[in-house]
Amino acid sequence: MNRPALLIIDMQNDFVLEGRPLRVAQGRAVVPKILEVLTLFREKKLPVFHILRVHRKDGSDVEIIRQDRFREQPFAVEGTHGAAVVDELSPLPGEYVIPKIRMSAFIGTELDLMLRNLGVTDLVVTGIQTPNCIRTTVFDAIAYNYPVVLVDDAVGAQDNGIHSANVRDMANIGVRILRARDLAGIL
Repeated sequence: MNRPALLIIDMQNDFVLEGRPLRVAQGRAVVPKILEVLTLFREKKLPVFHILRVHRKDGSDVEIIRQDRFREQPFAVEGTHGAAVVDELSPLPGEYVIPKIRMSAFIGTELDLMLRNLGVTDLVVTGIQTPNCIRTTVFDAIAYNYPVVLVDDAVGAQDNGIHSANVRDMANIGVRILRARDLAGIL
């Protein structure tokens, strides 16, 4: 990898903490592995992007498949504790925070422009949830010609079956799959 950047996707209170509206079952379990990867990127002074789903209070920007759910129990509302990054992974000064309103970190955001302006050549992806925001971001990254490394033990879903099937699909399109402990060897 020439110039990698780390994407940490949706590691927010409303998706990770117990009792939250869109809690991902494996969300809490991946925090230590994401922290391991994040620490490595920080030590090497490589770009880190915290990708956060953030919605307007009135829900006018929520996608069609989640509008009813948002009306019943709003989630990831801008400026709320639920939309904030979990404490263990809080962004440091100099790290980038990219808000998004769709599953892919590329749709309607400045992510691609920022990556290109920073000379990023490769992406390392962590976060939740494997079949949705992780997968769509990875597929879009490939469409934008970024080689992608998916850190298998630093992404999670509702269960292992869903997670494994989606990781296998991403591997089948050429995404490199690694464990957190193996990442240092390629950075």
